[in-house]
Amino acid sequence: MRKIFVCGNWKMNTDLEAALALAEGLKSASAEAADVEVGACPPFVYLKPVADALEGSDVVLGGQNMYFEPEGAFTGEISAKMLLDVGCTHVILGHSERRHKFGEPDGLINRKVKAALEAGLKVILCIGELLEEREAGRTEEVLRRQVTGCLDGVSADSMDSVVVAYEPVWAIGTGKTATPDQAQEAHEFVRALVAGMFDDGVAQKLRIQYGGSVKPENAFDLIGRKDVDGALVGGASLKSDAFAQIISEAVRATS
Repeated sequence: MRKIFVCGNWKMNTDLEAALALAEGLKSASAEAADVEVGACPPFVYLKPVADALEGSDVVLGGQNMYFEPEGAFTGEISAKMLLDVGCTHVILGHSERRHKFGEPDGLINRKVKAALEAGLKVILCIGELLEEREAGRTEEVLRRQVTGCLDGVSADSMDSVVVAYEPVWAIGTGKTATPDQAQEAHEFVRALVAGMFDDGVAQKLRIQYGGSVKPENAFDLIGRKDVDGALVGGASLKSDAFAQIISEAVRATS
């Protein structure tokens, strides 16, 4: 059985005081959620103090991005080794904001995915279609391109360290959310796609999170679907009470 994974992506938010307060809230929430994996991805500058604050808990820590080179003259970039050095076990790659605001193509994301896995990080690979792509009936075409492009050359064994996060771009930060049926349909398609790329065993073990305006009110209905294995949470992860409620709803969905 796939373990539900609920992870907060704090994006470019918080200051040090707020980050540490959120970390304390996460520790408390995760202590009541043994059957759910809980994670947080703070801004780079707060990773080490948040890692220290989370010490002794089961909360996993992730970076929000990284570069594929191990080191060198790449001003402003962060390497996998640096993330590992400050306590990260995970990294988000391919987030729609990286794709659409910073112009990252599938080929670049693929190089990052392979570099992260080689270094020993677990990858949260984000995929998802734009509103105009969904309205044009191109959702599956877009997901196929992103999944095959970003996982090109990744071995079946390495897929144990990959989580896919389906985040329809039209639902991120908009207040709109894919219906549970829409989410299930997309997740089922991705799982079948991965089965075709690797095998059914890999596909059935793969955890596929949903992301896009996840909140306490919709978390249970989304995570309760057969192929929805958790959530990558944006805005609601910045409020300890709301994120704790989402975690509680995830626990309820597994019972």
